[in-house]
Amino acid sequence: MNRLWTRICALAVCLSCAAAMAQTLSKEESEKIWAEGRAAAKEGPQDIALASQAVLKLPAGRIFVPQPQAGKLLNAMGNPGTDSRLQGLVFPATGDSWFMTVRFEAAGYVKDDDAKDWNADELLKSYREGTEASNAERKKMGFPEMEIVGWAEKPAYNAATHRLVWAMSSKDRGAPSGAAQGVNYNTYALGREGYFSLNLVTALDDLPKDKPAAAELLAALQYDEGKRYADFNAKTDKVAEYGLAALVLGVAAKKLGFFAVIALFFAKFAKVIFLAVAGFGTLFLKYFKRKPAPVPAAMPAVSRAEQDTVPAAFSGGAGDVPPAPPKA
Repeated sequence: MNRLWTRICALAVCLSCAAAMAQTLSKEESEKIWAEGRAAAKEGPQDIALASQAVLKLPAGRIFVPQPQAGKLLNAMGNPGTDSRLQGLVFPATGDSWFMTVRFEAAGYVKDDDAKDWNADELLKSYREGTEASNAERKKMGFPEMEIVGWAEKPAYNAATHRLVWAMSSKDRGAPSGAAQGVNYNTYALGREGYFSLNLVTALDDLPKDKPAAAELLAALQYDEGKRYADFNAKTDKVAEYGLAALVLGVAAKKLGFFAVIALFFAKFAKVIFLAVAGFGTLFLKYFKRKPAPVPAAMPAVSRAEQDTVPAAFSGGAGDVPPAPPKA
């Protein structure tokens, strides 16, 4: 556990150096945040109650950091602000270079009947259009423009388990073809009153070997009785203002309005760190190829913070993820 936390602390330093909006932390502030996170960390196997909605049966070899410590850790990693949807963070108890954000969006019952009409090419086109529109604002704010490379995994919905999976890869515009790409492997578990988004943050090259961890954790999340998707009561329950396709952004543009989607896109991006930004993916990989580094006397101010990945979860009112590292 001590060794693991040393690795995580060093990772925080890398994240901070890649985030432009991160605040400078003193050595004492940094140590306090990580000490609190370490004290609150829960090692699997054990059951983790989430938002009075579900239980995450945390497997052995995994560590869960709950709120409010999880939010503080994200802040320390260069992710400004707060996120009321965040339930916690999951880290591997090994040297693997990934982590997962866990959020619950109380959006209501998300109808999944539009899944049968999905067109991956159209969703990708819509996603790219939204990214291009947001790039103008990103440029004004001094952030690097983003380029959507394509699907790392096309959207796939399991109607029997009510689970959705998709992944988009991206990079800084103008980056060489061989540059490291960031990716967020986005998974969702639909319930009666909303949905959980479990977003795996990793590097594109590592996605094949890290995907099993995401699948394992998604399967380990079980809704409480009465909160399951099948428990929905059409007479009394709230229905989300958007359908399943909105969770991969595309159809949301038609249902909520294009500019509303852009606003949500930004809201998500302000709450997670994007691997593709400022060479973050490269830093992430380089760190885990070195021996753990000590936490510096002061975590330097940097250039900015982003998110989890390109759309993680798309909330319909205040943005969840349509993309995101951790900040979705």
